[in-house]
Amino acid sequence: MRQATVERATNETSIKVDVNLDGSGDYSVSTGIGFLDHMLEQLSRHSLMDLTVEAKGDLHIDFHHTTEDTGIAIGEAVSKALGNRAGITRYGTAHAPMDETLSRVSLDASNRPYLIWRVGFSKPKLGDMDTELFKEWFQAFAQGAGLTLHVETLYGENNHHIVESCFKALARALREAVTIDPGKAGAIPSTKGVLGGSL
Repeated sequence: MRQATVERATNETSIKVDVNLDGSGDYSVSTGIGFLDHMLEQLSRHSLMDLTVEAKGDLHIDFHHTTEDTGIAIGEAVSKALGNRAGITRYGTAHAPMDETLSRVSLDASNRPYLIWRVGFSKPKLGDMDTELFKEWFQAFAQGAGLTLHVETLYGENNHHIVESCFKALARALREAVTIDPGKAGAIPSTKGVLGGSL
């Protein structure tokens, strides 16, 4: 079982994350930010990654630090669970429709973090959460997990649907990428013999 625990403590946040990449999509998430909890539950359920997140942050200031640090911690736990990434499929792409919205995520679990974010919102807030924070979460997650991550909303109007379709597409693409390739079990999926570093 590819499992990992990460604990991250700063003057701004205290976070503990447990992941099991070979789970069944079970989750227990508490960040103090209701909408973020909802999105992380979607990530778990649709990736089949078991996920436990316990986060406490300086929400009296704003949601930025908790959102970003949660992305970092979950990403680091995913990376730790992947180990040297031997045998994984490595690449994943998924489209996630949600009513009028369609989003696409393509990723490479290359251990070379990079984010392309082509997602727009019509309002600065979604409930109590600043919509600009969703890019911060995806950036932090890509960095922590070592993913080259391309996120694009092809079209959509409802901001809730846009965000949720991005998280669901990420979940499905991640599920594909971390799956063990039965034809290459045990092999590093790179001609370099290692993932990460220079191209």
